[in-house]
Amino acid sequence: MKGHVMEIEGPWTEVFECSERKQDHGEEELLGSSTLTLAPLVPRPPPVQRSQPLIITKSRTKGSRPLSSSVPSIPNPFPELCSPSQSPVLIGSHSPQSSNTHLVKVFGEDSHSRCLWVSAGATAREVCDILVQTAHCSDQKNWALIELHQALGLERCLEDHEVVPDVQARWHPEGDTKLVFRKNYAKYEFFRKPMFFPKNMISDSADVTKGMTSSELIQNMSGACPEIQGFLQMKERSRKTWKKVFFFLRRSGLYFSIKGSSKEPRHLQCIDELKDLNVYTVTNSRKLYGAPVDFTFCVKPCKDGFRAQNITLLCAENEQTRTCWISAFRLFKYGSQLQYNFQLSQSRPQCAEGTLCTDTKQSESEDTLVAMDFSGKAGGRVIQNPREAQSAEREEGQAWRRREALRCSLPNPSPGSRPSSIHRTQPWFHGGVSRKEAEKLIEEQGHVDGMFLIRESQQHTQCFVLSLCHKLKTKHYLIIPCNEGGRNYYTMNDGETLFIDLLQLVEFHQINKGSLPVCLKHPCVCVAL
Repeated sequence: MKGHVMEIEGPWTEVFECSERKQDHGEEELLGSSTLTLAPLVPRPPPVQRSQPLIITKSRTKGSRPLSSSVPSIPNPFPELCSPSQSPVLIGSHSPQSSNTHLVKVFGEDSHSRCLWVSAGATAREVCDILVQTAHCSDQKNWALIELHQALGLERCLEDHEVVPDVQARWHPEGDTKLVFRKNYAKYEFFRKPMFFPKNMISDSADVTKGMTSSELIQNMSGACPEIQGFLQMKERSRKTWKKVFFFLRRSGLYFSIKGSSKEPRHLQCIDELKDLNVYTVTNSRKLYGAPVDFTFCVKPCKDGFRAQNITLLCAENEQTRTCWISAFRLFKYGSQLQYNFQLSQSRPQCAEGTLCTDTKQSESEDTLVAMDFSGKAGGRVIQNPREAQSAEREEGQAWRRREALRCSLPNPSPGSRPSSIHRTQPWFHGGVSRKEAEKLIEEQGHVDGMFLIRESQQHTQCFVLSLCHKLKTKHYLIIPCNEGGRNYYTMNDGETLFIDLLQLVEFHQINKGSLPVCLKHPCVCVAL
């Protein structure tokens, strides 16, 4: 027979039935016991329902120490979820010891974010350097912080010298303004290749040009710029209509004429001084503001909040005109500071992936590359003869074709096998994005000649599309798969040039433009933070 275990609650005493107790010298002796039962001294309380929660009171006995003094504080693992009221800087539950540090939250293009503790004087360039190292980017050039206001469709690229905590301090605490980390190839494009200002945009004021061309004014150390003038569409305040107005951009400020294109002082009205204004590009302007065309930008006072009443919406006739106005605005406002920022950005060489370069020696540009001959025993020599240099270029191209022919000579697994999918691992491949999304990506990262991406075609099965920027416009080229001799190829010119995969196609057009208007130069990439 197996025994049974019985739980007893409360005080209890032993009661013996059919037995006699004998007390002898203070000792108790049990005689002839037969049955043992346990009876509580007090009534048994009602059973506790285990499924019901027990309420724990906050009462403490006298002299007991509070738990807050004995338990160490634990930092909040999600500081981005906690934000004090009326503060533009997100601060977690455990702030650093120094009061001169700020928390900066930066978003990537995949909607993920990263929080960084930075000093009170941290510039946009310094924050980008930290993000480049954290995200293991392959290079440090052309990265920028974008100030984005989604509700109003406004965005601008922060200058490298701008202090990020000061920029955040001007934001509304309950607004949707945020910082985005992405590429911007057009940030200093007017220094690399001085843009051509149309003659009708350059003012005829003799005291401005001083006999210098617009390219010379931009490239000199002072970062000067000629006065800009021209007609722009301006949205009238408190109305949905747009009006064509003649504008002047001078070092002293932005003006518009209330009487045609008159330059008389009594007909000019100043919007504000340039030092107190910021210029933004406007996205989706037709839907948000009823703009006549998509080439919209605006100026807004730096100190005013992000409200529709505080911005002056302007619309240009094309992308080149808008780019000229925005670039001239930056040159007038910052001047030589932009020249200095550009020199700093050029002083850093390309780095290996995941490393941070500290060498400040200026890297070589494309204009300083020369043809070299390494066939001799004494080392390389510079080829001075232009004809010999062209011959060396042709030999290098033939050597490249021989190397690629060796790749083509590899056995094909089966005639009906699918083409190579090596392109899916490349940063310039963007999957099945639409035509409009591809144009938006290229526009966001700067309309620079040679910027490109490859995507899957939405209209043609098993085909791809090369989206390429040239002369501030995005052009699309269909890449068609074909089969020749039992092997799969890709072509863009009806089979005249064949490539075994998309990687070979990109590598070829990076050094030979072929049927394209320009070589592939800047891949449109998206980095996850």
